[in-house]
Amino acid sequence: MSHHIVEAEGLRYAYPDGTPALEGVSLRVGHGEAVALVGGNGAGKSTLLRHFTGCLFPSAGSLKIGGLPVAKAQLKEIRRAVGMVFQNPDDQLFMPTVFEDVAFGLLNMGVPEAQLEGKVMGALETVGAAHLRSRPPYRLSQGEKRAVSIAGVLAMQPDILVMDEPTSNLDPLSRRRLISLLKTFGHTRIIATHDLDFALEVCPRTVVIHKGAVTADGPSREIFRDRALLEKSRLEAPPALRDEP
Repeated sequence: MSHHIVEAEGLRYAYPDGTPALEGVSLRVGHGEAVALVGGNGAGKSTLLRHFTGCLFPSAGSLKIGGLPVAKAQLKEIRRAVGMVFQNPDDQLFMPTVFEDVAFGLLNMGVPEAQLEGKVMGALETVGAAHLRSRPPYRLSQGEKRAVSIAGVLAMQPDILVMDEPTSNLDPLSRRRLISLLKTFGHTRIIATHDLDFALEVCPRTVVIHKGAVTADGPSREIFRDRALLEKSRLEAPPALRDEP
């Protein structure tokens, strides 16, 4: 199904002051793939994710979501296809209750109120957060906020799930629950993370970005065994692989 596919070719982007952020990124993510984007701080990971949702547009090169170029004329279709979970859940949660937060995107999509209950509760049940429906988001733990922010995206039934540092600030139990949840998804998943153990467990494929360019793309275990590559990219081998020769 082409609408689950992400294709970038020679993608370049420079900030308004002229500082380059992406330097000719080319990659293709196929239907149902789970791909980790890894790299040091400032490598360009978050900038690339923002292109996938049409928050930023290429300075040069091309980017297509399901065959549609990421451009202002296609923003409605692009944002219906791609759901983004931000690094900080507080950037997504702003309504008085969890239910209203998850319902917000659905209402903006024109979903009839008669269908809201089923869609919202279905999404909350998927992430194990149905019991939080009446709670104000500011009274949730970081793990609960993360679950609710994911539910808000899932409720809109995107084809592609994009996540920025999803394990940031999670305690070990919340992190484990998130890993278990993501492994059940059939979505195309693109996940930017510094947590290489998480990437190794959730994403069979890893793309390394360094100074705005793709420097490696392949099976996660092979990428994370390449100590020279990781050191050059300001990364360390995940603990699960450090004792391997």
